Amino acid sequence: MTVTATSVGESDPMPAQTAPPARGTRLVRLLPAAAAALSGLLLYVSFPPRTLWWLALPAFAVFGWVLRGRSWKAALGLGYLFGLGFLLPLLVWTGVEVGPGPWIALVVIEAVFVALVGAGVAAVSGLPGWPVWAAALWIAGEAARARVPFSGFPWGKAAFGQADGVFLPLAALGGTPVLGFAVVLCGFGLYETVRLAARARRTGTLHRAAAVVGVLSVVVPVAAALAARTLVSDKAETGTATVAVIQGNVPRLGLDFNSQRRAVLDYHARETERLAAEVAAGRAERPDVVLWPENSSDIDPFANADARAVIDKAAKAVGAPISVGGVVARDGRLLNEQILWDPVKGPVDTYDKRQIQPFGEYLPLRSLVGAINGDWTSMVRQDFSRGSEPGVFRMNGVGVGLVTCYEAAFDWAVRDTVTAGAQLISVPSNNATFGRSEMTYQQLAMSRVRAVEHSRAVTVPVTSGVSAVIMPDGRITQRTGMFVADSLVQEVPLRSSQTPATRLGILPEIALVLVAAGGLGWAVTAGVRARRAGDV
Repeated sequence: MTVTATSVGESDPMPAQTAPPARGTRLVRLLPAAAAALSGLLLYVSFPPRTLWWLALPAFAVFGWVLRGRSWKAALGLGYLFGLGFLLPLLVWTGVEVGPGPWIALVVIEAVFVALVGAGVAAVSGLPGWPVWAAALWIAGEAARARVPFSGFPWGKAAFGQADGVFLPLAALGGTPVLGFAVVLCGFGLYETVRLAARARRTGTLHRAAAVVGVLSVVVPVAAALAARTLVSDKAETGTATVAVIQGNVPRLGLDFNSQRRAVLDYHARETERLAAEVAAGRAERPDVVLWPENSSDIDPFANADARAVIDKAAKAVGAPISVGGVVARDGRLLNEQILWDPVKGPVDTYDKRQIQPFGEYLPLRSLVGAINGDWTSMVRQDFSRGSEPGVFRMNGVGVGLVTCYEAAFDWAVRDTVTAGAQLISVPSNNATFGRSEMTYQQLAMSRVRAVEHSRAVTVPVTSGVSAVIMPDGRITQRTGMFVADSLVQEVPLRSSQTPATRLGILPEIALVLVAAGGLGWAVTAGVRARRAGDV
């Protein structure tokens, strides 16, 4: 075999992507489209509740094969098919109660970002070190999806499928952008390594520089993940606290639980009082902190004396402060609020959810949506208002950061609770609307990534399950079933140090977006120069 040091950008004698011959079969012509859609589906299969995280690597490897050497128009279409294959099954839960219309509309819009990434990857695929530029472009696409439209929708970040994977410690190094970048880079690098090996076998010539890039694209992410394990620890730094996670359950699945708000409140109070009886009998440890889920009291306890009495009785019974998820009307505003309820003083602090869910908690383009389907506007009669400050409750001296449900998908919404003094994080959620779908498992995986990212224990109190206690290393130590009343009591470590990811914040994402922009600029400039040279 002859070894040369020819540049990666030099055209291959036999390019990886060639147009099928004119007499080729329809099956051959459709192969790239089918491969794009199926690789997107493979990426979906790598996500929870399955623990097949490693399937993300062949998914991106096939995606790289499909895109390499394509025109931007072809890559745009192939990227869109990849996005549909990934997002259609991943987000099917969004249509559980409202039908397929909103689900399909959401996927159709979100897949556009993946299509644009596909066009970018095709453009940079002829550059030296193309897997690096391509992986950075994927993260740039995720950064855009997390911000627009309607304040963004980060669900489906590559990082969120890696809660059980070898790459997880990278979350502590640079957050979800660095974790996701490593996974995508490894996938593209895997394809490049296989491509070059096959080419060398076919031609007897190996491009040394290209081979080094291909191999390093696989080896470096794995090595970095192994090295980052030193950043992951569940050791207590500022003592420990005993937390109680209350799952009261709901009368029935779906949206109907909203019409039975008093029953939901009573269920959570009853489960708390049951735990208090267990503590009094010596069968459970007395909690320092009690955490109820989002929407555990949709009856405003500030305006309704009965609801206030129910919560007050539960707090006095358990003898510990409770974080209560309520729906509160204040000064003409509707708020999704966490209320700190002291067993002696009553309500003493509040946190208002800041990242509210479009089409769930507020309705963008209300008049247009109403013209399409009046039933959708009736589901969101009044828009919720946004909070403005991070929530950190002092509960028996413990700083508990509040990240309400949907907020767990947003990097900034979790990070600023830690920088504001959270020693542990609570993610109160209400997943009853989505039945027994995969949504609750996807969100649980996000919480595990956040635990490692910020080195904090994370509790996930959910109305109907799955509720859980997660250690700072991402391990789930306790969890409930779905649609059962239960409580989890555990001593968890309190931590005050900040990981590099916490300290750096948005900087790794900015750096990767700049890398993506640099690679795209290089590719466009090289293309313009090549066309001009051809015209001479």
